Amino acid sequence: MDITEFRKRGKEMVDYVADYLETIEQRQVYPDVEPGYLRSLIPEEAPDEPEAYEDVIQDIERVIMPGVTHWHSPFFFAYFPTASSFPAMLADMLCGAIGCIGFSWAASPACTELETVMLDWLGKMLRLPKDFLAGTEGQGGGVIQGTASEATLVALLAARSRIVKQIQAHDPQRSEVEIISKLVAYSSDQAHSSVERAGLIGGVRMKKMSTDGKFAVCGETFRKTLEEDKASGLIPFYFCATLGTTPSCAFDRITELGPICEYHWQIPLGRRFRSLKLWFVFRMYGLRGLQAYIRKHVGLAKEFERLVRNDERFEICADVVLGLVCFRLKGSNELNELLLRRINGARRVHLVPCQLAGAFVLRFAVCSRTTESRHAQEAWRHISELASELLRGQKR
Repeated sequence: MDITEFRKRGKEMVDYVADYLETIEQRQVYPDVEPGYLRSLIPEEAPDEPEAYEDVIQDIERVIMPGVTHWHSPFFFAYFPTASSFPAMLADMLCGAIGCIGFSWAASPACTELETVMLDWLGKMLRLPKDFLAGTEGQGGGVIQGTASEATLVALLAARSRIVKQIQAHDPQRSEVEIISKLVAYSSDQAHSSVERAGLIGGVRMKKMSTDGKFAVCGETFRKTLEEDKASGLIPFYFCATLGTTPSCAFDRITELGPICEYHWQIPLGRRFRSLKLWFVFRMYGLRGLQAYIRKHVGLAKEFERLVRNDERFEICADVVLGLVCFRLKGSNELNELLLRRINGARRVHLVPCQLAGAFVLRFAVCSRTTESRHAQEAWRHISELASELLRGQKR
């Protein structure tokens, strides 16, 4: 492919992507395929000779799309939002074209510096204390991690390294192995599994803190556990507070936990020019545009909550925070498991469950940029109809 064909194909791909997103709600949100479906659709080995671009594009609909879960469909209410936008897509194109590997400032100064400035922008949007910002003095700051799991692990490893150095500075005779054997980290019992995995990879014990009636860790519970562990000779060094748990979007009581806690940048050496996406999005949405986007999702979740509360057969299982509604049919876990199977089996909307205080709970997460009130209402009608069919069948 030369530059002339690239111009032509690039325009065609933009049209394909635009058409895909414009008509995405007409596609079945969850694929109807079995594991291993794709292997039989493509050759066992890569081709020896180049293939035509037209053939590759045709295979998108034949091979790829039948197995795609459409995360940006307005009927996708599973997991969590992935926040795609047109400015971010355009920035991704430019990022791929520049193709730098930003493993040091000299490797690509703009890559390093824009990322630092963009995270300062983000920190200021969130009104973080100045200690979290890089500014011109370089005392704080951050980098974009590849995943939340990676960010959790980086923070744990940094904390482990820091505490080992602090202890050895006061007691040089103590070995690193001895110190690490006494370290203990903490997280909520509602925290994502990646937090526990970080502890396993970091070689430290991880204690799960019990939560209150709103599924949040409170300061007094944490303080008591710390005192007990210190009395037992353990060395507390890390607490992973969660602001929006995966099951119910609960917020640990950070204002209580912070004072108790008092308070290397990434694992890979190289990184992509990911800050371009932030630069494009921040500038083309603006702070008010981003606030409006979030408030729209919160409003849709509140609308869905009202629909659930108006049906006496259902119950809300946790405070509705941001864009997530946790709900279930009043009844057994088995009844709700069956309802979820029918919902996802129909493939008109897509939900995933969670466990809250031993109860099997359905999660309705507003995810797509294009979700509107009509989509939430249509989803509820569909869920309500399936619930009616299920309950009628239970009475027979």
